[in-house]
Amino acid sequence: MFRTVNEQPTLWDSILPVELLVLPVELGRVDGLLDDQVFFAPFAGYFDARIGRPSIPMETYLRMMFLKFRYRLGYESLCREVADSISWQRFCRIPLGTRVPHPTTLMKITARCGDEAVAGLNEALLATAAAAKLLRTDRVRADTTVVEAAVSYPTDSGLLAKAIGSMARTVKRIKAAGGARRTRVRDRRRSAGRRARSIAAKLRLRGQQQRDQAQAAVRRITGELAGIAETAMREATAVIRNARRALRAATGCRRGRLHRAINDLDALMGRTQRVGPRLVAGWAG
Repeated sequence: MFRTVNEQPTLWDSILPVELLVLPVELGRVDGLLDDQVFFAPFAGYFDARIGRPSIPMETYLRMMFLKFRYRLGYESLCREVADSISWQRFCRIPLGTRVPHPTTLMKITARCGDEAVAGLNEALLATAAAAKLLRTDRVRADTTVVEAAVSYPTDSGLLAKAIGSMARTVKRIKAAGGARRTRVRDRRRSAGRRARSIAAKLRLRGQQQRDQAQAAVRRITGELAGIAETAMREATAVIRNARRALRAATGCRRGRLHRAINDLDALMGRTQRVGPRLVAGWAG
């Protein structure tokens, strides 16, 4: 069930010293900006207005996501920082003495509504606040600590295998949301991953004769991987076509999840179509 604002303040809020009732200057200005009901509208379509478990108030969710985006925090660190700060709790409209929303609650709402929608709202809010001179965005904190880490550079074959896996997972999301349930789709993640690993193993061979044999094997395996991708995309096209028919009859949260999954699968197919021909052309030359 969709909720926009929080409940009444608790008794603890009424006995707080006056000094603690005043928000920091930047947060106070953004707080007034977020009172505009226009920021609730993009989320209303993903929740039922009357039925279901009540969501956390959208004013709390929006303010917490602003803090996450503004200060580059993870979900767990965000909830921890809000729980430790009275001023941040007041900014997020969380009554004193009540629990801060759990990180998984924020993750579920973000997954339901989409990362792009949330990021877009945050970017629009930051741009509006900066244009109105409500906050300064020209300060950059630099961390000069260097930590050694293993870097795995992406390859076309690896990207294609990941795209096939992502399509399979997104098709499952579509079916779970009630779309294209009768459309037959095979999960090709294992076969694609096995061929991508085989390409990497062949490329590690040394010696001129071994390299020649390896390149011939890589061309063959690359063709097989591209064929798997083409078959997966054909099946995904059928899933999208049938899921869009089911979308017309869907309502409420189910419609939002289904619409999001269809768009994700459509975008994945576009990216896969760019990687596949490039991979084949690179090894054919």
